[in-house]
Amino acid sequence: MAGTLYAVSDLHVAYAENRALVESLHPVSPDDWLIVAGDVAEMFSHVEATLRLLRSRFAEVIWAPGNHELWTHAKDPVRLRGVERYDALVAMCREIGVRTPEDEYAVWHGDGGPAVVAPLFLLYDYTFRAPGTSTKEESLAYAYRTGVVCTDEELLHPDPYPDRESWCRARVAATEARLAAVDPGLRTVLISHWPLHRHPTEVLWYPEFAQWCGTELTADWHLRFRAAAAVYGHLHIPRRTSQDGVPFQEVSLGYPREWKKRAGTPVLLKKVFED
Repeated sequence: MAGTLYAVSDLHVAYAENRALVESLHPVSPDDWLIVAGDVAEMFSHVEATLRLLRSRFAEVIWAPGNHELWTHAKDPVRLRGVERYDALVAMCREIGVRTPEDEYAVWHGDGGPAVVAPLFLLYDYTFRAPGTSTKEESLAYAYRTGVVCTDEELLHPDPYPDRESWCRARVAATEARLAAVDPGLRTVLISHWPLHRHPTEVLWYPEFAQWCGTELTADWHLRFRAAAAVYGHLHIPRRTSQDGVPFQEVSLGYPREWKKRAGTPVLLKKVFED
């Protein structure tokens, strides 16, 4: 294999400018793989059309959901909520040949490999709390006072779980067991829409938003599961950092009002393994 493992997230194709960028996206080599780390779109049909397009171009496409795919939006004909919506997204991906967190993890053997490419669906549990707060209730109250509240509170339903943190904890437990069963001789590429460690949220302009950005339950996963790289999105702050010597790479495009402030045309294809 002579290809490259690329990653992108937060395509938000409801915006025409973002759609145009995605439509111009092509692999460099026919052996290239593409990781899509969530927030393709809100509408089910837009998620499907985008992933179908990318799958027609890349040798493999690996998708992990973001919060926007899980929204039950008033304008979306697909009215499924919570687990049922996620399951429908997984079924759609399987139909078009896109790998999901429910499928067998693929092994990348190209540059930087071998490595197990593991898309994860974990959500968040409000443990990345707002400054000066010690409980979920206090942290949420802080956010509502400042007006910095994630739309998930209205549109991301946890059914049949009683709340999002219960769904998160169930996902963490199931995913932890799967990762523990990976061949200990192989490194991993851990892919989650929400960062596995809190450190990427430290640069947020509004630190109270961090409570919708992950869980402390995964704080050591990059070490426990031998990560060669941890890929994430959600924050719309594309950059590469390091934690305990492990690269953490945010690969988001973000909204046009964000990426237009940066110099030049956005580079959507981010290499997971640096040259």
